[in-house]
Amino acid sequence: MTTQSKLGNNNYLLRQTLARALRYILLTIGMVIMVFPFYWMISSAFKTAPEMNIFPPTMAPRDWLNFGNFKIAFEKAPFARYFLNSIIVMAGSVTVTTLTTILAAFAFSRLEFPGREIIFSLLLSMMMVPFEMLVITNYQTMVKVGLNDSLYALILPFISSIFYTYILRNFFQSIPGGLYWSARVDGCTNWKYLWKVMVPIARPSLVTIILLNALASWNSFMWPLLIIKSDLNRTLPFGLYTFTTEVGANNELLMAASSVVVLPMILLFLFARKQIVRGVARGGIKG
Repeated sequence: MTTQSKLGNNNYLLRQTLARALRYILLTIGMVIMVFPFYWMISSAFKTAPEMNIFPPTMAPRDWLNFGNFKIAFEKAPFARYFLNSIIVMAGSVTVTTLTTILAAFAFSRLEFPGREIIFSLLLSMMMVPFEMLVITNYQTMVKVGLNDSLYALILPFISSIFYTYILRNFFQSIPGGLYWSARVDGCTNWKYLWKVMVPIARPSLVTIILLNALASWNSFMWPLLIIKSDLNRTLPFGLYTFTTEVGANNELLMAASSVVVLPMILLFLFARKQIVRGVARGGIKG
């Protein structure tokens, strides 16, 4: 091997090393930016009130075993009731939304009816309408049917999702049509084919839809803030409002309560992040 070729190989390896190092540096910076707010929240949960008011702020509490803020937070607000309300709302929303998503996705992917593509295109166009524009209409509807200030009001406006239907419809369309017609020839009804064949095959996309819906329902704040009036019907994110007053917020208590609220979703995301990405990717292959 000539000296020139050796220099060329060395330059190539050097460029590869520098490119890899730059990539890892950028990823590390991005990781720090993403993780730092969570670290600040958790560390602040163990700080005392004087520590929270120190300027410049300290990066870590003096005592990592100071659980007094958590004890005071649970005594000041009925977080057990808030937790139960969040579980009920999340379970109800996920169950009904998953059912309606499955039925709608099957109808728009396998059933032939006039105007199917036009109707689906119109539904997709509604994804561009922000939720804030629908708040007044949803609020008036809940008041007229007498469901305001109840857990039902936190579930009913979210019993369907165009986005989830879009993901599952694309996955259903990726299933060969010959499988459907073979089942029909063997006497299988649409209902039986949906639940015996398509739903088991679409399990990855369904798991993703369930996880995304659970995260959205658990973290919902704006709608409960508007529709819930009584303290016992609050969910966990809205329950954090207890630590905010007209003159300011008890930041150390707020951070302790926030850590309790956010921790279940962090654990859920860490364990299911690959499933979420895989399901969204497979659902977006065709469409």
